[in-house]
Formats: sequence, structure tokens, C-alpha cells
Amino acid sequence: MPYRDLREFIETLESANELSRIKIDVSPELEITEITDRVVKSGGKALLFEKPRGYSIPVFINAFGTKKRMLMALEVNDFDEIRERFLSLIKNRPSSLLDAIKSFDSLKDLMAMAPKKVSDAPCMEKRADSLEKFPILKCWPKDAGKFITLPVVITKDPESGELNAGVYRMQVFDGKTTGMHWQIHKHGAEHFRKCKEMGKDRIEVAVAIGVDPVVLYSATAPLPEGISEFAFAGFLRRKRVELVDCETVDLQVPATAEIVLEGYVKVDELRIEGPFGDHTGYYTPPEPYPVFRITNIAHRENPIYHATVVGKPPMEDAWLGKATERIFLPIIQLLNPEIVDINLPVEAGFHNLAIVSIRKRYPGQAKKVMFSLWGMGMLSLTKIIVVVDSNVNVHNIGEVIWAVTTRFDPAKDVILIPPSPTDALDHSAYIPSLAGKLGIDATKKLKEEGYEREWADVVEMSPEVKRTVDKLWAEIGSLCISRS
Repeated sequence: MPYRDLREFIETLESANELSRIKIDVSPELEITEITDRVVKSGGKALLFEKPRGYSIPVFINAFGTKKRMLMALEVNDFDEIRERFLSLIKNRPSSLLDAIKSFDSLKDLMAMAPKKVSDAPCMEKRADSLEKFPILKCWPKDAGKFITLPVVITKDPESGELNAGVYRMQVFDGKTTGMHWQIHKHGAEHFRKCKEMGKDRIEVAVAIGVDPVVLYSATAPLPEGISEFAFAGFLRRKRVELVDCETVDLQVPATAEIVLEGYVKVDELRIEGPFGDHTGYYTPPEPYPVFRITNIAHRENPIYHATVVGKPPMEDAWLGKATERIFLPIIQLLNPEIVDINLPVEAGFHNLAIVSIRKRYPGQAKKVMFSLWGMGMLSLTKIIVVVDSNVNVHNIGEVIWAVTTRFDPAKDVILIPPSPTDALDHSAYIPSLAGKLGIDATKKLKEEGYEREWADVVEMSPEVKRTVDKLWAEIGSLCISRS
């Protein structure tokens, strides 16, 4: 059965010895970050700070900090289980990412998991007068202040009326006001722009903090516009998400959320937000962003504040990104059947590098794959794409470097793209959100591509000898390899 709420997930982690309860007094200002950073980088447990200094509400953090816990969050043994569910639904080869999603038997299988409304909910049990009640973290020394780091921000498309859920950081300005870090490529920012173009003076916003882990993951997933994050969550968890009406805005929020903020963003009100220590490992500089004004704060009895810390990778968000890489691979492969695998290295911060292996059959195929990926959803922001042959393991950086240094001629096998859309957090861009792109073709070149030489054979042992030694290895292997 899917987790009903964040609390059931915490209980499951604790029963699996994947949770540590921190009972000592620890400050939400910097100290929780420093502890969490050490734990994340050592592959440690999820943490529940029971006594954040000055608060009676616990802080839950590092929920998804290992592959094991990410799989536990999605309630699967391997990401391939979700991959197979995708493939079983898709009937015809699509021509675009949206077509791939829509090819689910007329969306029947996905929309059957559309959220359902309930009349009352735990998230509306209590009220608070101010954000000051909650142990919101100041993560890094040069951060502009406290930031809500795992909010599920819910808006409604002013044209279609469809709900969108995304995770955007929120700087706390005071007890009833925050920033709204809607990056230019996000759907929340698109709803904001539409409201402005339609002559509306504001957009209503609801924020859910502390939702069940599948809903949270779905809010981070790069879904095409028109596909509900709540329906996608229902598909992943095999049970519809329950939503409840807000009290002061015409929106719905997950019924079992720990904390709910309701309010609005005026289309003509901007305020300097940041700096903020971000997942790139750098501080995002101060910039003007919309302002969220809170009209109502609701929460569960004895709420839990769910947070994350981002910074120099690897951090907890690495496995959210890796889950997306694995879950959406089959759709990428449907559009590019020659693709064997893809790796979006954690150290590259999601949008800076993609390593792709292909089954190469014709000249120029590596470049075809590059341009296809640069035209596909959020992959369009990828700064560097490296294409290797199918016999190279894209997750083994040693093999990738070997392929690049032995199958790539910089004079012939590189593509440079003039400035085009890039991640808003790309600090190398001379102009914000606009930067060049690099493609590296590290595949073996064909004669049709101008390579007239014969490729040298790769040094490998014969299969017969490998099979012989396989039989011997059980006896001698442990004697040959040091365990120190």
C-alpha cells in the first residue's frame, strides 16, 4: 500500500534502520546544515531533529539521500519496475515527449489516477499566525536568510484551470511574506506570466510542506505542460492522491500535508531574493523575484517540518535527479531507439552534462541524438552532451574518459552551439539563462564520416579463457584480492 503521508514514510524508514532521531539541541541556523552535509556525503541515514533550538516542531531531512531510500520512497525494488510499467502502457512509437506521455491508451491509465477531493483533512486541523512558528532553516553563511527548501507550490493555469505542482525555494521575508523563486523555464512562472498578460493583478498560490514522498517526487519531475503532477503521483503510487480545498484561495492541496500556506502573488510586485547556496555548489546571486503574500497558515496537530539542504554536490537532491533519469529513460528511448543508456552525473548539477551511449548504425547518428536531446523538454538546457558507443558504460566515468580520449578528435568531432536557453542557475553564462552548448562525439567513426583508417582492436580476453577462469575464480578469487 502507498504511504498515506510523510509520517508513514518516516515510520517505514525507522523500522528499516534508515532513520536517526537527533535528540540534542541543534540550531536551525547553519548547524542542521553542517550536520546534514556530513551525513549526506557519508551515505548516512535520514535525520529527524526532535529539538531544533527555539522550536517545538521537529525537522525531517535527508529523506532521499541514498538510492535505497529513494527506492523506498517510490516503493519499488528497482527503478526498472517503473520503467516496465511505462513501457507496458505505451502503444505506438511517439514523435515527441508529449506524444509519448499521451500515447498511454488515450491517457486512460494515467487519468484514472487523477486526484480526488475530500471534504476534510488532517492538514487543516490547526492554524498558525506566522511562519515564525516553524523551524525554517538558514542553510549557508551567506544566505540572505531563512529559506523553505521543499515546498510543493501549487498554481492553476488561468486558461485551462489545470493545477500545477512544482518545487521552488522560498526566502522568508517576514512571518507572512516570502519570495517565490519561479525560474523562467518553470510552469509556475508560465502561469504567472499568463495572469499578467490576461490583465489579472494576481495569481493565487498554495504551498504544501511535508507531503507523502511520491507526491514530492512528482512535483520535481519534468512533466510536459498539461500532465498533472498529482495524476502522475497517483500512477506511481497506484492510488489516487487526496486533495482538499483551501480556505482562502481557489486551489486544492494534498490532504495529508503537514503544513499548508495559502496566499497570492501580485503580478507587479518583485523583491530582491537571495543570495542562496544552491545545488550548483555556488551562491545564486540576489535577483528580483515575485513576492508571495500569505493569507492563511494551516497545519496538522504536532506537525513535522520537512526540509532539504542543497550545496556542493553530492547532496540529497542527487537521488531525486537520478530517479528522474531512470524513470524517464524509456520515453527518451522511444523517441531515440538507438539510445542504450544515459547518465546525468550528480556532480554536473542535473543540466550541465549528459553522457549518452548509442547503437551506432549510420554516419552522423551521434549528432542526430545530440540535437534530439537538445529539443526535448528540460534536456534542452543541457550544456554538454557526450555520445559514446554502446559498449561503453556511461555510469563508469573511467570508461567514458577512455572513450573520449581514444575516439574523439577535437578538430572533427565537436559541435558548438551559439548561445541558447540554459539553466537559470548556470553561473558560467555571460548572460543569465543564455549560454552556448557543446557536443562531443566519442563514438567510433565510420568511413562515411571521413575516417579512412581501420579501428584498432580493443584489448580483451577471449570468451573461452574467461569461462575457464570463471570456474576457477570461486576457489582462488578471495586469495588474490586484498580486503584491507
